[in-house]
Amino acid sequence: MVQMTVTDISREPQKPEIIRFAAYCRVSSKSADQLHSFAAQIRYYKDYECKNPQYKLVDVYADEGLSGTDMKKRDEQNRLIRDCKLGKIDRIITKSVSRFARNTQELLVALRTLKELGVSIYFEEQGIDSDKMNMEMLVTFPGMAAQQESVNISDHLRRSYQMRMESGEFNCNAPAYGFEIVDGQMVVKEDEAAVIRRIFDLYLQGVGKQNIANILNAEGVPRRYGQKKWHHTTVDYVVKNERYMGDALLQKEYTTDTVPFRKKRNHGEKVQYYVENSNPAIVSREVFQAAQRLQESRITTTSRENNSILSGILRCPDCGSTFRRQLLRGTMYWMCSDKAAGATNCQSRRVRENAVYDTFCLMVDKLASHRQDLLGTIIHQLEVMQNRGSENQERIRQIDKQIADLSAQNLVVARLHTNGVLNATDFAAQSSVISNKINALRLDRKKALAEDEDDELIYTMKSLDDTLAGYVPGAVFSQALFEKIVQSITVVDNSKLNFHLIGGLALTEQIPENARCRTA
Repeated sequence: MVQMTVTDISREPQKPEIIRFAAYCRVSSKSADQLHSFAAQIRYYKDYECKNPQYKLVDVYADEGLSGTDMKKRDEQNRLIRDCKLGKIDRIITKSVSRFARNTQELLVALRTLKELGVSIYFEEQGIDSDKMNMEMLVTFPGMAAQQESVNISDHLRRSYQMRMESGEFNCNAPAYGFEIVDGQMVVKEDEAAVIRRIFDLYLQGVGKQNIANILNAEGVPRRYGQKKWHHTTVDYVVKNERYMGDALLQKEYTTDTVPFRKKRNHGEKVQYYVENSNPAIVSREVFQAAQRLQESRITTTSRENNSILSGILRCPDCGSTFRRQLLRGTMYWMCSDKAAGATNCQSRRVRENAVYDTFCLMVDKLASHRQDLLGTIIHQLEVMQNRGSENQERIRQIDKQIADLSAQNLVVARLHTNGVLNATDFAAQSSVISNKINALRLDRKKALAEDEDDELIYTMKSLDDTLAGYVPGAVFSQALFEKIVQSITVVDNSKLNFHLIGGLALTEQIPENARCRTA
């Protein structure tokens, strides 16, 4: 055999004559200093471009200083990475590792991403250049130092808050709706306080939280911090907030000890402090406590209602959400939970609970009356298909034998190639032919097995048929029968229900006209 000679003809990639560089920096978070800080850094990197003719400045990317511990909050850094992926940048220059990131894990992820994109990064203070050395160990140490600095600052603030909470001096950083901070003191903001009092009044009158939110939204009552809509969760927060009767539960949330810092709900991980008369009250203590008693009674009632056999059964055809129960003027209704919460714009549908039971009885009456024609025909057809089973078993055994023979052939071909008897081209060709045959046989085997999967379906359909055999038409609603044969119900509209039964059977039934909801 002629010995092959392999020569590596790859060349070092040619670096561009002009290096397109981007500057990344952090500017002051104070609005008064931000413009000056940004302008100064633009001048600095413009001068850098002038002093280094091979460099061309693409852009200066600047994030606020307060976003340093989490890259997700750095919009400009994310824009920088996107521009690198678009091939606009060859090199990044930044003042230091701590300016680029204080979270070591996220820093290393970013560095690896840039390396894969062929973009180098230079940290001026440390003199680290990813284009000239292995970065990861060198970057980890200053990155860890910067991360520890963030942890120390956070720990100092945390201890300060803790001491102030223990002494009762700490109030809050962001006052709740209805309050504002004036000269370090929490005071009532009267226009918002009027909304809070109205929420408590409506709630004590029996108006539900979602309906209260709907009323406020219809009237255009404003919220804070750019939020435009009131939700039942917002109203729930108001009703439960002890601030409105003048007390304060401190440390409802806490910040994690490690970077990246995350706020979490306090479920007993940290000590909490309850301060009475910590701030002016918006509602009286009696009103607030009455709202808590009403809420507790509603929770108990809702818990009982959730035991209904219709819970999780009724579904909306538009959004797929389950229906929820609602008591209105002594009548129990079911409606789409997401529609009721204002989360979707699906068609309004509402159905009386008794109407569901009545419609079920109508559907079962018809199914039982035509049981032999409908279920008998389906079962017979399935059994005909099942009779092919004995033939399929022999067919599957033959396919298994062919697959085993072909796999043995493939092994022989592989050994011949390993021993040098078959060259790479012949090996690839023969192996490909055998693999294609095996794949085709496996597909045939899968089809044959699918024809034998009707056993369970036949059993389910026979079970349904046996259940209905003893049903007496015109009988009253049976919960046991309902739970046994109904899997789900789609509320098509206010006049039709689609019952999904065991065995995959789906039957649509009209709701009795006198039981239909005219409006949702």
